[in-house]
Amino acid sequence: MTSPNLAPGHRRASAQGRSSSVRSWLLGAALAGASIGTGTVAATPEGRAGLSAKLKPVAVQLGWMRERDPADGDFWHGCNDARAAGAAPIYRGEPGYRPEMDGDNDGIACEPIS
Repeated sequence: MTSPNLAPGHRRASAQGRSSSVRSWLLGAALAGASIGTGTVAATPEGRAGLSAKLKPVAVQLGWMRERDPADGDFWHGCNDARAAGAAPIYRGEPGYRPEMDGDNDGIACEPIS
């Protein structure tokens, strides 16, 4: 039932506004729950290890981290070999770093190709 002082369709606009508000609230609640759940899992060493194991392949794929850290005795003939081994980029002081692989002498050899 609409009030005689309200324009036609006002009731519908109000219902749409409530629907949008409810959706926003539910989305906010879902994001808060996901954040709290992730934080709770990451609060223990076992939880952090499990979370890291699940997120690492994504981070490697995006180029945010390398597949493995360089190890003692690592030697690559060039950056393509280091990238294929999943150890690039290689930072000054790490096993396998050589100045000739660091073209711009910034301490990072075999930087990602952009």
